[in-house]
Amino acid sequence: MLKAVNGRLLLAGLLISIVGLRTAVAKPGPAVTNLADVDGDFAVMGEYSGQLLEVGSAATYPAALQVVALGNGEFRAALLRGGLPGNGWDRSDRVELKGQREGDVVKLTGDAVELELQGNSAKLSSAGQSLGVLGKVVRRSAHEGLLPPPNSIVLFDGRDTQAFKNAKMKDGLLQIGTELLPLFRNFQLHVEFMTPYMPAARGQDRGNSGVYIHSRYEVQVLDSFGLKGAFNECGSLYRQRSPDLNMAFPPLSWQTYDITFHAPIFDAAGNKCRNARITLLHNGVPIHDNVEIVAKTGAGKAEGPDSLPIKLQDHGNPVQFRNLWLIELP
Repeated sequence: MLKAVNGRLLLAGLLISIVGLRTAVAKPGPAVTNLADVDGDFAVMGEYSGQLLEVGSAATYPAALQVVALGNGEFRAALLRGGLPGNGWDRSDRVELKGQREGDVVKLTGDAVELELQGNSAKLSSAGQSLGVLGKVVRRSAHEGLLPPPNSIVLFDGRDTQAFKNAKMKDGLLQIGTELLPLFRNFQLHVEFMTPYMPAARGQDRGNSGVYIHSRYEVQVLDSFGLKGAFNECGSLYRQRSPDLNMAFPPLSWQTYDITFHAPIFDAAGNKCRNARITLLHNGVPIHDNVEIVAKTGAGKAEGPDSLPIKLQDHGNPVQFRNLWLIELP
């Protein structure tokens, strides 16, 4: 069992028995939203952690691995020194690997490192030297299931959608394509979301949604697990600022956003005197720390002094939400 820094790490042996083995997805659809419907590649996808030997040495160091399923038995992975993002990674260069399934084993190679994945283990070697074995882990956000404080406004708790316009609920979960009816100017917002499993999809077609603050500023929601964390990936201020750290969990994991937002200030003539500011915690880890939002993002509405609704973007992928609550700020 590993000790988590900003989340809870759980051994993943049970996951394999729940998932089972099925045929790999061959094309971009459908998007899977239930563990009962995943393919065999999903059981391999995920995070691994442990100790590895330094090449040509007896010294060991903590390391971690993020493995991403790409459909048809293809995979890519990133080997990280120090541990997982938010749990020890020293943010040095990543070792990228890629490969495919060969029977019951997934073999990946990259930068003089060879990797074999089977069951809950990742065996690494270099030029015939065994470097060690990393074990599979499942992380949970330290803020998952965070209870609303007494001074908060509960927006969605799985019982009804009265706070939202044209909202849809399925199995107690809020679906994409809705917006809040009450308007809020400055606030702290807690959101929990789950991206679908879409192994053959790529880029912006892979679990895309967004939390649109004031209908102007998008905090991107995307299946960006295992990526570097670009300005259009999960946790970014869409195409304006990359997250300081990519804290995305694998698809079909519950993830959390905790957003503190202060709206821009305009004078009586409608001129902006101060930019909006945002602090964002992704899965309990700060990825934007009181940074300015210099303008609207992407397809957001033009900036102005009026408050507009918070939206949960419909980008065609079945991202789901739960446990939304808000604290109004002066």
